[in-house]
Amino acid sequence: MNIVSFIIYCIVVTFTPGPTNIVILSSVQHHGAKKTMEYVGGATLAFGLLLAASTLLNRMLANIIPHILGVMQIIGSLYMLYLAYQVYRMGRTEDNSRHSSGFVSGLLMQFANPKVLLFTLTVIPGYVMPYYSSPAAAFIFVLVITVIGFLAFTTWVVFGSIFKSFLQRHQRVMNSIMALFLVYSAVMVSGIL
Repeated sequence: MNIVSFIIYCIVVTFTPGPTNIVILSSVQHHGAKKTMEYVGGATLAFGLLLAASTLLNRMLANIIPHILGVMQIIGSLYMLYLAYQVYRMGRTEDNSRHSSGFVSGLLMQFANPKVLLFTLTVIPGYVMPYYSSPAAAFIFVLVITVIGFLAFTTWVVFGSIFKSFLQRHQRVMNSIMALFLVYSAVMVSGIL
């Protein structure tokens, strides 16, 4: 296995904007870094669980993926459109507390995030299983990828914290831009284009 290619792939996929990273950025703006780190904890746990499940169930999933991929794309796209609406509406009402950014929200988000689902379904079978067959090796790779994901999420929290005052001054514009990114992601994942 080309470990450099593997690490680059993991970094590119986890650090680039996607539903989780966009929600993290928005959450820092509205709830602060400390509350957002709870969300990151849930997102990281779910990310690791999805990687582990992909590793354990790879053979079974390979047989059913063609049948569930379309359904997963539709559900994921609808969820991202819902998130886009929520991000767009943030700050327009007095009560932002109803937009949860806690641990459970981060955990659940990952299970409906098509970017994460597709990544976790492909990274282990594509990069690890062809070269390593032992459960211990697979476990180590799951841990490494989970740590990379945590670092990516935390980087978005730091970015949001550094630019918080800018983001708050331009809240309406930033929420609109983040919502548009989510709409774009939903359209791309849906397979419409």
